[in-house]
Amino acid sequence: METRFSGIAACVFDAYGTLFNVHAPVASVAARIGPDADALSRLWRQKQLEYTWLRSLMRAHADFWQVTGEALDYALAAYAVDDAGLKADLMDLYLRLDAYPDAVEALRQLKARGFVTGILSNGSPDMLQAAVSSSGLAAHLDHVISIEEAGIFKPDPKVYELAVDHTGVAADAICFVSANTWDAQAAAHFGFQVARVDRFGLKDERIPGTPKALIKSLAELPTALS
Repeated sequence: METRFSGIAACVFDAYGTLFNVHAPVASVAARIGPDADALSRLWRQKQLEYTWLRSLMRAHADFWQVTGEALDYALAAYAVDDAGLKADLMDLYLRLDAYPDAVEALRQLKARGFVTGILSNGSPDMLQAAVSSSGLAAHLDHVISIEEAGIFKPDPKVYELAVDHTGVAADAICFVSANTWDAQAAAHFGFQVARVDRFGLKDERIPGTPKALIKSLAELPTALS
């Protein structure tokens, strides 16, 4: 991968898995689930993403809150978890996701250096506002953009165009940051300069689009943009 960025005016971040730890809710109630907790959390995330893609292809859009709940229903049933209040508790925790430890400081530095900052996410507006507020990121973000404006989920190009529209910055002057391989590559294919955060040790997908940089932590981003 290339490592040099040039002419960047805005930094736009994916939210879930990049800024926010999507596995924190299950981890906080793992004792109620038992030894399958980690596997259930991974399945919940897998189905959450799969349902966004399937609904987009089916032209049967529902917002991310509904999709997240349906994916959780699947995961709970798959592991035969019988706890009447668990779904409600997990969904509530999803509104108050922890930010990764590197997120706040990276955004603070980027904002201080004059970059336009934002989130571009599958999340519904209410979900994003709740997570941004509870995580301490709000003061460091200029834009919080939901795909609901486009009415379709990532990786449809109409979603990435929202970042251009909101920031007023050309696609090739936006650094897009994601820990999701498919999202990073689709964003690069759209025309962003992309940094992929290697949070999960994943290999690149066999789809179009090549990020410019692979970073281990968001702490590396301000230096990469110097």
